[in-house]
Amino acid sequence: MRLIEKVFNPTGKKHAGTLIFFHGSGDTGSGLTEWIRFLLGRDMEFPHIKVIIPTAPVQPYTPMGGENSNVWFNRKRIEMDCPEIRTSLASIYDTVNEMIVRELAAGVPLNRIVVGGFSMGGALAMHTGYHLNRDLGGVFAISSFLNTGSIVYDSLDCISPEEQLPELLMMHGERDTLVPLEWGQTTFDELAKQGVRGQFVPHRTALHEIKKDQLLRVIDFVQKIIPEPTDDAPEPSKPETTTKPAKSIKKGKL
Repeated sequence: MRLIEKVFNPTGKKHAGTLIFFHGSGDTGSGLTEWIRFLLGRDMEFPHIKVIIPTAPVQPYTPMGGENSNVWFNRKRIEMDCPEIRTSLASIYDTVNEMIVRELAAGVPLNRIVVGGFSMGGALAMHTGYHLNRDLGGVFAISSFLNTGSIVYDSLDCISPEEQLPELLMMHGERDTLVPLEWGQTTFDELAKQGVRGQFVPHRTALHEIKKDQLLRVIDFVQKIIPEPTDDAPEPSKPETTTKPAKSIKKGKL
């Protein structure tokens, strides 16, 4: 399924990396784009990185009484101890995988792709980087959490000790009442126990929202993971065919 996407191509001559930014439940790619523009006073653009801000599919969402909403997946309740609906997650996995394969076909290596998001979008980013494809460069999540017993934890249980996982940046508002700080901290601690390296940054004044300084930290994080290539650096090699990239992707099990 091809999603509606807001795309910001590199402002320079080279496309040497990709950032995929997932919005929160009930929002759209256009809504997140406007939010970023309001906070930064500009679009999130880089000289060498393509930015993709997709819109989640419209589907019934149980916490809203089954009404249709733009959500990445369905869940029974917004509670950490509520089991995931793994069949719902599986359908969005395929869609996200298609996005990653397109970037691979354009010549972008997996380790120069960063995924991240706000709230539910941050949860999807963690599923993407630690379950669907552990060869990505980095993951960030703002005001997000993984459910207790998440399939992500099951997937990480199966990795070898020498496998290098994407770096993680988590940020969370201390005044968030929809997704309490403790849920985010617990998620980070559980991932750290399973070999994920990164940073958890509380924000003293933030509610369930994105703050400007959090976006600036995201920009620094992305530029660290995907540095701008020097003029004498070789261009990323493109795959020989468009069918080979899918085979290189390490998928977790449903």
